[in-house]
Amino acid sequence: MEDKMVIAIEEARRTMNEDKGGPFGAIITDLDGNIISVASNLVLESHDPTAHAEVMAIRKASEKLGTHDLSGCILYATGYPCPMCLSAIIWANIKKVYYGTNLKEAEEIGFRDDFIYEYLNGKNKDVLDIEQLKHDECIELFNEYKDKNKEIY
Repeated sequence: MEDKMVIAIEEARRTMNEDKGGPFGAIITDLDGNIISVASNLVLESHDPTAHAEVMAIRKASEKLGTHDLSGCILYATGYPCPMCLSAIIWANIKKVYYGTNLKEAEEIGFRDDFIYEYLNGKNKDVLDIEQLKHDECIELFNEYKDKNKEIY
């Protein structure tokens, strides 16, 4: 296990020093410890706010395995996953995560996951203005999907 975290740290350090992103790396393995994907934060290089290490590792693993279902995989991350990454991990059906640093330590160097957690907990609602629009047309679309017995994921 620890050797996987070392690889994640090395990958994060490499791309961090290349100014591609923050100090975040991630590895996905199968249950036997075989590495499926290695990734790091590439937000600065890609100008993509979703290019977090965990999301990038999930994208690579999904492509390599040819599936969106990563059941039976383990994720290693240099930091505790942010709310977006936690959601991606859960959507991918990954059940085990090992992490290096905690949320407070990320906050101490300037990362701001806390305001998203506050929003999710009903505080700091001025972060986002969200309202419903075109409900009838959208529910019709949803019902079309359901009626076609499309895959639920």
